[in-house]
Amino acid sequence: MTLALTILQLIAGIFLVVVILFQSGKRSGLSGAIAGGADTFMTKTKAKTWDAKLAKMTKWVAIAFVLLTLILNLM
Repeated sequence: MTLALTILQLIAGIFLVVVILFQSGKRSGLSGAIAGGADTFMTKTKAKTWDAKLAKMTKWVAIAFVLLTLILNLM
């Protein structure tokens, strides 16, 4: 049982890192200020929905990771 939960925690940790790395930054930096007019309305809305999905995934995977950590600590 402990081995299965440890493997699940490892998978959740790796998935959490991947989901966080796929998220875009909140600032575009200097390149965003220079080329800001090149973005269209469609690309902005697609990016926001993708970022919103990634943010939700991050929240739920982080909760699962914390719960698995607490369960493994109590065992």
